[in-house]
Amino acid sequence: MATIEKRQEKDGTISYRVKIRLKGHPTETATFERRTDARIWAQQTEAAIREGRYFKVYESKRRTLEDLIARYKLEELPKLRSDQNKRESHLAWWSAKLGRYHLKDITPAMLTECRNKLLNEPITRNGEPVKGTKKAAGTVNRYLATLSAAFACAVKDWSWMDENPMLNVRKPKEPRGRVRFLSASELNTLLDAVSQSTETYLWPVVLIALSTGARWSEILGLRWQNVDFKHNIIRLEQTKNDERRSVPIGQDLRKILKYHHKDRRLDTDLLFPRSDGKAPKQIRKQWEAALKKSEVPDFHFHDLRHTCASNLAMGGASLLEIAEILGHKTIQVTQRYSHLTKTHTAEVVERMNKKMFVGVQG
Repeated sequence: MATIEKRQEKDGTISYRVKIRLKGHPTETATFERRTDARIWAQQTEAAIREGRYFKVYESKRRTLEDLIARYKLEELPKLRSDQNKRESHLAWWSAKLGRYHLKDITPAMLTECRNKLLNEPITRNGEPVKGTKKAAGTVNRYLATLSAAFACAVKDWSWMDENPMLNVRKPKEPRGRVRFLSASELNTLLDAVSQSTETYLWPVVLIALSTGARWSEILGLRWQNVDFKHNIIRLEQTKNDERRSVPIGQDLRKILKYHHKDRRLDTDLLFPRSDGKAPKQIRKQWEAALKKSEVPDFHFHDLRHTCASNLAMGGASLLEIAEILGHKTIQVTQRYSHLTKTHTAEVVERMNKKMFVGVQG
């Protein structure tokens, strides 16, 4: 229970010392200038101790955001399968802005102010800010998400905080996702340029992207153990969403991969290894060169993923099937291809009606 002791200093100053003794818990003390403040603290602290919440309060007063980030980088960041470098740069930014603050002092208002600063920061290239640019809403949301994940660990796993302050910070609204896919003529032109590249890995990499919708990092991280010729599937282990998924291999891609398998290196299991076989080869420059040679405008490697999804939609695949193949977490992301499925949907309904109402006269 709590006791409040009135104390008078030599200079006549009055203070109130609170002492809380509860069986099984260390004694807690605090001093206040007013009896009212002492009584309130005693009531709140005793209740928190009884409910098992006081440890979090204590830790949030003792720990700084820099402490939290250091532990998260040490224990949690290595577990993530993708974007470790980006997330580390996000955490470095937060540490520079708020690292010295104790966790109890970090409020949604402070985080909102930082969010607004991020929105007005220029894009950086090679460590240098690009004049006249600003970070996109999507980029800012990634910064917020990274710190939110660290706060979640502090709340759920470490008992350093009572709640995640990032949950009360509004995310900037992102523009509708870009959907740029190749026309038939553009596809032929691009594939022709890719086939002429001196980089032999580029051809199968592009075909995998077009056939499966896999991302650049997912493709380059492939190992032969992920390619199942018996069941004609590729198992993607290192995905953006940290969730494994399998994608089917079409007959044309199967032939290419079989041919590539015959000429594979035996000192590594990677499909596209660099010279020492310890990591994937970097072929971004070769892709950029082939793209430039093709003269296909306003196109990026990620648009091969959109091309795959668009062709699936126009080929009759449902949005759920497209979402499963591409590994979308929510159907909202896949909705961007819904306009391409309308013709197919109309044809399905028409076939159903003809079968259902056969012999019925209007």
